[in-house]
Amino acid sequence: MHNIRLTIGYDGTAYHGFQTQPGGPTIQAALVKAIEEITGERAVVYGSGRTDAGVHARGQVVNFATASKLPPDRLCRALNARLPHDIVVWEAAEAPPDFHARKSAVRKTYCYTVNGNRYPDPAAQHTELHHPGPLDVAAMRKALQYLVGEHDFTSFCSAKAQTESKVRHLYEARLEHAPVPGMETAPGCGRLFFFYTGNGFLYNMVRIMTGTVLAVGEGRLDADDIPGILAGKDRTLAGPTAAAHGLTLWRVEYE
Repeated sequence: MHNIRLTIGYDGTAYHGFQTQPGGPTIQAALVKAIEEITGERAVVYGSGRTDAGVHARGQVVNFATASKLPPDRLCRALNARLPHDIVVWEAAEAPPDFHARKSAVRKTYCYTVNGNRYPDPAAQHTELHHPGPLDVAAMRKALQYLVGEHDFTSFCSAKAQTESKVRHLYEARLEHAPVPGMETAPGCGRLFFFYTGNGFLYNMVRIMTGTVLAVGEGRLDADDIPGILAGKDRTLAGPTAAAHGLTLWRVEYE
């Protein structure tokens, strides 16, 4: 058997998340179907993370075992010929037998995109949150730094999170701001990209962190409130959960 690793991207708008489930199309189910059409095998596909409904990916990693002798580069082309237009395989490679897309991952990076302009962008409405009000970029950057490090993120995860430990290590939390040309001094105008890199993320953790930081940008919370929210270990202390469609799984790293 060969252990095949795929790096894939997808627009999650039309899907009920990554993981196969009844009631709607999923990324995992589309991959299983395409692999079966090529190899004749009903493969078990493991993903590095279970993105929610409407969430996208540029660097999702999956692996599966197959007896097929088809070279990885030909497999990549064959999969792209059979997958829906909103899922693409960037790369296919044979991995060591013990490689597991989720268990072997050491770092993940997510990006949340906000359009801070007055009017939405119709071409990007499924991949960014439109927030036309002014945002304090400096305050949001300050708030993000309080999230970096090892913390109990109970306040920043959904009550549906089933993991016993809510402790995670956030290596980086940064905001990249791309103002509209000629309007560089306009507060929170342009596009804002929130990047989070950590050793793992809880259910809705990135979306809740972003919703909380946006509340800081709006002036509804203060950046210095973040340590108290972390210490409180209470979901009601944090801000709202940002909409799913602004979130993208950006990169997964391995040893």
